[in-house]
Amino acid sequence: MLGSASQGMGSRPVNAKSPPNPILGRPLPPGVAVAPPQVPVPVPDPVAPPRMPPPTPAPAAAARPPVSPPVPTPAAPPFAPPARPTAAGRIPVAPAAPAGLTLRQLVQEAYDKGYSDIHLGVGEVPRFRDRGQMLLTNYPVTTTEMFYGWLRESLPESQIRQFEECLELDTAIQYEGLVRCRVNCFVSLLGPAMVMRLIPLKILTLEQLRAPEVLKRIAEEHKGLVLVTGPTGSGKSTTLAAMVDYINSNFPKHIISIEDPIEFVHQSKKSMVRQREVGIHTLEFANALKASLREDPDIILIGEMRDRETVDIALKAGQTGHLVFGTLHTNSAVRTIERLLGIYKPEEQEPMRLQLAETLVAIIAQTLVRTTDGKRAAAHEIMRNTDAIRDYIKRGAVDEIEELIADGSYEGMCTMNQSLFRLYQEGRITEEVCLEAAPRRNEMAQWLRGRI
Repeated sequence: MLGSASQGMGSRPVNAKSPPNPILGRPLPPGVAVAPPQVPVPVPDPVAPPRMPPPTPAPAAAARPPVSPPVPTPAAPPFAPPARPTAAGRIPVAPAAPAGLTLRQLVQEAYDKGYSDIHLGVGEVPRFRDRGQMLLTNYPVTTTEMFYGWLRESLPESQIRQFEECLELDTAIQYEGLVRCRVNCFVSLLGPAMVMRLIPLKILTLEQLRAPEVLKRIAEEHKGLVLVTGPTGSGKSTTLAAMVDYINSNFPKHIISIEDPIEFVHQSKKSMVRQREVGIHTLEFANALKASLREDPDIILIGEMRDRETVDIALKAGQTGHLVFGTLHTNSAVRTIERLLGIYKPEEQEPMRLQLAETLVAIIAQTLVRTTDGKRAAAHEIMRNTDAIRDYIKRGAVDEIEELIADGSYEGMCTMNQSLFRLYQEGRITEEVCLEAAPRRNEMAQWLRGRI
């Protein structure tokens, strides 16, 4: 409506030389007009009050022609967040970045130096994450033009438009012969930003990861639910990829994965592997998960158990003869069971305990710790669903399960403290790292002092 009124008064659209949008730091979008200067209309001088002389204008003001100012643009803080796009238009895209630092150069540097993540955002210098620590760089502060130039360098226009409309984007970028990156784009107070997680093209084997041998036995199960848990950046995806690769290399199975986005890319070996990405190969995660049950799978990889519907379908799939792999952001087997049961209402939890007790195969909780050679190693808590643990789950005695895990080494089970202490005994981590990462520090302190 404003645009139509402006055109009716003879205004013209803003061209490339228009003043920048104070909110986004970029030219205003096409179709938005600025009102032209208005011509002053002479009016009769007002009658002065009695005995009061008319005010004398300042010399500087008298020297200027009496021109009315243009319509002001609403004031905004220098780094105000961009306005949310509406159906009438999207956030305007900045011009292409000038020749200079490319996104591929940043990815190459991160790959060469073994960094795990790249953090980029308008108003900040690029940063890397190295073994859990954030590193500053000497690169210049990222401008809006640079950021959108990186987007155009790496993403199709359809995904850039999606980011502009939704203000968020999850995707993956593959640099052939180099590395694959999981990408999350978002908007913060300073402007658009993104985080890139580097994913190696070559999937490491369980042997190369020095993973416990019991993970192979878990991967050889024919049905049920296997959960790999841990905080963000704990290597869950790497462990899952190694287990799937072990199945793919040794058994004739049909493996279906539903991911958002696809991280590790598997090539069919003895198994046939089909990977589906939400937003590209399926519109909805839940729809793809339901459909997978009709696609004759042996193995289903569903990634994060994000809601009740996902948990319901995963349990159903595990009960009907499929081996299901999933993840949760929990730190132990006990917390994982409590999280799953907590999804349901109190009156629903008893039947769900019975269903979980019959479906669960194993829980692998892990964390990454710094090793003495400057690298990182995974420490695990491994719970297998033995008859005793199954009975504890049915009875609701979940807190007592950790004692069974500690005494279940003959089944390949171990607590996180036991795994950390083993790494310390092997000389792979220091005493300080061992104590810092231990969930039960008093127990670990006694072990380190040789009291137990």
